[in-house]
Amino acid sequence: MSVEILDGATIREFVEDERAFNGTVEERFASLDTNGDGLLSYAEMAKELMSLRVLETHFGVDEVRMSPDELVHLYRGLFARFDHDGNGTVEMEEFRAEMREMMLAVANGLGFLPVRMVVEEGSFLKRAVERESAK
Repeated sequence: MSVEILDGATIREFVEDERAFNGTVEERFASLDTNGDGLLSYAEMAKELMSLRVLETHFGVDEVRMSPDELVHLYRGLFARFDHDGNGTVEMEEFRAEMREMMLAVANGLGFLPVRMVVEEGSFLKRAVERESAK
């Protein structure tokens, strides 16, 4: 992990750079596709979905407690966001489309003012920062 400064434009430009964005999507997809069938099952995506840290606490808010069934429901719902056709697997184009939508949502949320953020090595956000730095 590292602390980086980024803004919405950095992320938006990364997403609009098809070569950089698609390369990152394809790398991530391949790393998740453990059986190499060109599709992502729920089991293959589970770790990635959990890494989104949707249950972390921030700003002194009390920790959210969920039962195991509620957690399964939450992660199944996240998986369904990627599985656009509902066939139980995520194809490359579905993964690309959802990652694009998520990244643009982050960009819109950040707006034009730079913020300091902790990003994970190899993450989409880190790749956006690296692309910006290489200019």
